Amino acid sequence: MIHLKDVTKIYDNKVRALDSVSLDIERGEFVFVVGTSGSGKSTLMKLLMREEIATSGSIVVNEKDVTKLKQKDVPYLRRSLGVIFQDYRLLEDKTVYENVAFAMQVIEAPRRIMERSVNTVLDIVGLRDKFKNFPAQLSGGEQQRVAIARAIVNDPQIVLADEPTGNLDPETGRDIMDIFQRINAAGTTILMATHDKTVVDQMQRRVIALDGGKIVRDEKGGLYEKKSAKPLTPYDKIFYR
Repeated sequence: MIHLKDVTKIYDNKVRALDSVSLDIERGEFVFVVGTSGSGKSTLMKLLMREEIATSGSIVVNEKDVTKLKQKDVPYLRRSLGVIFQDYRLLEDKTVYENVAFAMQVIEAPRRIMERSVNTVLDIVGLRDKFKNFPAQLSGGEQQRVAIARAIVNDPQIVLADEPTGNLDPETGRDIMDIFQRINAAGTTILMATHDKTVVDQMQRRVIALDGGKIVRDEKGGLYEKKSAKPLTPYDKIFYR
């Protein structure tokens, strides 16, 4: 589904954002990418959607070699992905329905199919009753739900989410993660970059930790931070000395 081999990204200012990264993400996985600011999380996401181009290495997404794509084929790659941003990126002059439908208009979906699909995903995210509202009339959590609906309306095999709970309060963040879990349970692969320790620790899915552009941990059923060994008790110290 997603395969990276020896991927390095060096920006024009000589910053090495990713350094010889290799990983495989299979169909249906739910993967968290964690790390401090500057660790390479956002760069990884941008490379997968071809917003940035790798300096070296190979990237295969949905059986397409992203590093070798011609520029004219990049929009087709992005249409096969569902992408969710921390800042929502909604069209302020369009209603909830129109924002979600826009993703289907791009691929010239028939109106009948568009109406059915948009209404279905609005039900999934719990916003069917606000389909006529504009983004300015919604809370931050509701705007993120619209962004999720837009990302999944074309039934993508992969959803890339960059800090989707970063601007939300904890309760709203939990609601958003419930939606992601339902999407994943239906078979969609999810790769999520996040700083949200609570979410990662509660869900305990696969965790890929980046530090200085390198993968320093890849753990199934992981926590945000690596478990530290329990301190030795006086008995342990006697027994293991």
